[in-house]
Amino acid sequence: MALTPISDHLPPALLEACVVLGASHDRLKELYQVKRNNTSGDISVPKDIDLKALPHLCFPDGLQVTNELKEERFHFLVFTDVFGNRTHGVVMQYYRLIMNGHGSFHSTRLYSAYGFCVISKYPYYSALKDCMSCLLVQLRTSRLSDMEERVKEFTARLALVPVPPPGPLHVMFSLPPLNIVLPAREDEDCPPVDLDLQISLLCFRPQQLLQVLSSLLQEQRVVLFSADWAQLTLVAESLLLFLKPMSWQHPYVPVLASGMLDFLMAPTAFLMGCHSSHYKDVAAETDDLILIHIDAGTVSRSQCDTVGLPEIPIAAADCFTQRCMSLQLHFQLFQCQRSSCSDINEQRAQKRAWQRSLNMDIQKIMLELMVNIFRDVSSHLNFEHRVFNSEEFLKTREPPEMLFYKMVLETHVFHFFLKDRLNRKMDSFARMELHTRSEMQKLKCMVVNPRRPTMQEIQARRTGCHPEAMLNKRLGMSLPNLGDHPQVTRQTLTKILIYDPSKTQTHTHSLILTLLQSPLKCMRVFKLPELPASLSLLSIQRFYNELILQLGKAIFCVPPENSALLARYTTYLQLVLVFVYLVYLFALRDFQNLYKTDTSLFPTQLVAWLVDSLLLEERQLAERRPELKRLFLKRVSIQPDDHVKKFELPRCCLAREAFVRCVQESGIVKDGPTIQRLFDALTDHVDEKQVDPTLFKDVYTFWKEAEAQDVDLPPEVVDRLDNNECVYKLSSCVKTSHGVGKIAMTQKRLFLLQEGRPGLWEITRFRDITEVKISSSPFLLLRVPSLCIRTACRAEGFEANLKTETGLWDLVIREMWAGRRMADQHKDPQYMAQALTNMLLMDAVAGCLHSQRSIGSASKLAYFDRIKHEVPMMVPEATSQTLKHKINPSQDLAEPQTVHVLLYTPGQLSCSDTEEGGNPKLWVALSGGRVVVFDAASWSMLQDCIQVGNAQLNCMLGVGQDQVWIGSQDSVIYIVDPRSMSCNKQLTEHRHEVTALLPRPAVFSEQPYSCSAEGIILLWDASSLTVNRQLLLTCDRLSSIQIHNGMLWCCTYRSRVCVCYVLNTSWVRLSVCVCSQLGQLWTGCPDSGELCVWHTSDAKRPVKRIPLPGISGVNCMIRVKDQVGGCDQDLRSLVLVVDPGSHAVQKELQAHSDTIHTLCSAEHRYVLSGSGRRDGKIAIWKVD
Repeated sequence: MALTPISDHLPPALLEACVVLGASHDRLKELYQVKRNNTSGDISVPKDIDLKALPHLCFPDGLQVTNELKEERFHFLVFTDVFGNRTHGVVMQYYRLIMNGHGSFHSTRLYSAYGFCVISKYPYYSALKDCMSCLLVQLRTSRLSDMEERVKEFTARLALVPVPPPGPLHVMFSLPPLNIVLPAREDEDCPPVDLDLQISLLCFRPQQLLQVLSSLLQEQRVVLFSADWAQLTLVAESLLLFLKPMSWQHPYVPVLASGMLDFLMAPTAFLMGCHSSHYKDVAAETDDLILIHIDAGTVSRSQCDTVGLPEIPIAAADCFTQRCMSLQLHFQLFQCQRSSCSDINEQRAQKRAWQRSLNMDIQKIMLELMVNIFRDVSSHLNFEHRVFNSEEFLKTREPPEMLFYKMVLETHVFHFFLKDRLNRKMDSFARMELHTRSEMQKLKCMVVNPRRPTMQEIQARRTGCHPEAMLNKRLGMSLPNLGDHPQVTRQTLTKILIYDPSKTQTHTHSLILTLLQSPLKCMRVFKLPELPASLSLLSIQRFYNELILQLGKAIFCVPPENSALLARYTTYLQLVLVFVYLVYLFALRDFQNLYKTDTSLFPTQLVAWLVDSLLLEERQLAERRPELKRLFLKRVSIQPDDHVKKFELPRCCLAREAFVRCVQESGIVKDGPTIQRLFDALTDHVDEKQVDPTLFKDVYTFWKEAEAQDVDLPPEVVDRLDNNECVYKLSSCVKTSHGVGKIAMTQKRLFLLQEGRPGLWEITRFRDITEVKISSSPFLLLRVPSLCIRTACRAEGFEANLKTETGLWDLVIREMWAGRRMADQHKDPQYMAQALTNMLLMDAVAGCLHSQRSIGSASKLAYFDRIKHEVPMMVPEATSQTLKHKINPSQDLAEPQTVHVLLYTPGQLSCSDTEEGGNPKLWVALSGGRVVVFDAASWSMLQDCIQVGNAQLNCMLGVGQDQVWIGSQDSVIYIVDPRSMSCNKQLTEHRHEVTALLPRPAVFSEQPYSCSAEGIILLWDASSLTVNRQLLLTCDRLSSIQIHNGMLWCCTYRSRVCVCYVLNTSWVRLSVCVCSQLGQLWTGCPDSGELCVWHTSDAKRPVKRIPLPGISGVNCMIRVKDQVGGCDQDLRSLVLVVDPGSHAVQKELQAHSDTIHTLCSAEHRYVLSGSGRRDGKIAIWKVD
């Protein structure tokens, strides 16, 4: 045995170790003599031979001595340590002739197997198999005595090959006669895919493959069988890749040697594989195993006729089956119309390109399957308290799916999946889920309503086509329709660029990759220098020198706009420099620059090691450089909170604070003030202000049972209601002025279901109610209470004898009426959603408090009915005419958040790769570095949280086609990709908080300005993310900048304005500024109740001062068309519209209850205003 370990101080290398196994020379001589005397059959090497490593796995059938030369065979291994870390092995069994002691051959020839096992941290199965094939060429022509030297040279050369970083950079190296490519990982959390994923689809029909995936999702004890050892690992690896983003957490041994079958008796879940010759024995002697026969393509259960496991939901399964049937799995069919390649490397490259395209298609199909299965999980998460309400999730499942989800929800793989969702991980699952939301799901994101089935869902359920169970149109478009495009056209061709440093420039490889689906992302292949043939230190040094030189050339050739590729090249180069030349300071500087290109590549652990390795002089030098000093603060990565909690009912009395937390965890309601009112209602007339756990359970059960209640409406009733209407309350059968029947309430109207009559009789819509009162009506000799409702649509009123229900119905109708009026007048649908929640909580309180005071207690939740008597509900006419709509960016949070910044981006800034990806977006910066994104066409929420740091955000700017810049108080400019909704880039050139971002005129649209509080102004090149120019102003605090007529106007916080002609400055006194079309500059100040008008040609003094009566200061300003808008600093939160010509205030608009912090224009059609946390809303104003 020869073992060659690889040093831990080299860059992440392809090879960890190479192990050679075989019988010793002396023992082979003994076996040779035995074989001469016994010529029948093969001889197994005795078990007492000491093969010090991997004997069972490298020779799973046992080490054999044969009288015939056998062909070389390969198989693959996976090793897992106690911490769950996996390493991967490729084994080659190679037979050589046994010689006698005199070096001559006898008539009886014997051949002994040698096992060559290369071990790597990365699953490069195809690449390592190719490497072993190249070694085989050398072994066939070498003597046995030279074999060890050949293996050492082979191992040393592979140890020099650094693996590529995650992203679009692949690495190629040459081992004669082959060129071998190492594909890069898609991201940091995903392994590289270097195997043919279609092998599972070729071995199993889609129905059987779904059974296999279902058993893995339910964490069964799964055993793979095959007569081919190589297929065991390849199929097992592909199955685990198909589970992404799920991660298998249990024992995983894809190859079990014949002497290791006792592993199958393990009581825990596992995934293992063994030879098909053991299939019958394992099936007969073990219980409750899922047996997967790869060669036969069957799935069964030991000692059972059927698998007996719940199946994957039928809608997701049907979609998966259709997708699989559309795949082209055979390279020969792709190649039959094309010319044959005369060069083996060209042929391999063509096959590799086709395989990469097919692998991506298969991965997308498998990811779509997981999205279809687990799409609704996020709707039942409480992010603040990290709670998953599994019971409520299960209630939303269809009955045939219930058992499947019950089993999956109890597994470890689902638990780890929940961790990622609660951490808001923006992985491929999250991106596909976001981009494939249906229109119904978007509408649900606009307003948070309590869950009830809508009329559309009821109709779909009756017709057997549930819109959320079946694939919606948008989801069906998440992948191309493979069946519609069998012919490949020239437009679907994409070139693969290979950078060969031996040439003077990048050239296009002669191979063209034909894409059967969507075009692949452009990827670059970097070719390493020739690996040294000698193991001398000088040869290795020359190799690294050449590698560094060629990486430098490659970086120089990368266009500045391709920052993702540039980041990969830079990372690759620095990993080499650090470990070869120990240039720690240069490496730290370049690692700091990774924030500009891709923060996901930042090597946190390596940087921590580098910082600790600095000499005292180097450390002092680094601390004097601000850009390096940041790294000292970011040495330790912050581990995300990983705990996941399932909701449980309380077991003790709840004080106010505990009650708020428990209600939020339960999913009843998130709004803090509403929960406070619920606590007051439940503790009304109670001395100790605590909620008994039994009472809490009653309220929770009442609420959830009401949610699950399915009102059976006749089809003619469903047809008359709107698609999005839900029945929230239904009375008992009562006598009314229009006959006997049941009164039903939706979020829009009241209607009567008359006994013995089809259809419905509409009582009123809430907006049409004019009066609600309780009166008494005669009944025999008594007078019973009745509810009277008068409406603007009819002269006669409606009266119902609701008996004991009268008081509650009066309370809830009044609340809904008041909420409807508030919503209509303030153009805010959130008011109606809140009134609906209040109504349902009142119903729950009245139903759980079995006392005469229950109605009085429930009335504490009648918030809108009470405030209509405390504050005027009428909105001023100017506000009503100008206000179009209001949205709530904090609808998923427990408390409203301050809207610090608003940014509108037109449609072309969004992803244009999909049919519906071009809608405009509204970006909202809330407190604590939280960014929320709305679809500005429907005002539905697209992304509820993009976390960019933890500090307050001061400014935002859309730059170019694919960047949104966000300036923060932590001095960082964060760059968000609108396509992926993720933040992977940061600009760290500023040293103090970034206060403003400013676009240059249209010709220089990709050269924005940024400024920070200490007076530094930077002019950027957005394509390369480099600073073109820097200005330094001496001022107290630079708060904003504006460009007008080639002049840069810079405003300070303490009433000073600086006007710059490049470097020449003059000084006057003012603050916030905005430019108009009249050659004027308008300014306002937070501590002055007037506007100042300046001529841009004369900045010495204002030409006009416009007083604003009753206004103490101006907080923000904006110019739209020929109007100037400003917001006051007071809590009155007025929006003032001023005519630049007459300098008069045209309108005073008021739609907020807190200070307005930001204004934003949407294509000069609308102006949007965002307010402080006491209001937390965004108002959308029409522009005349």
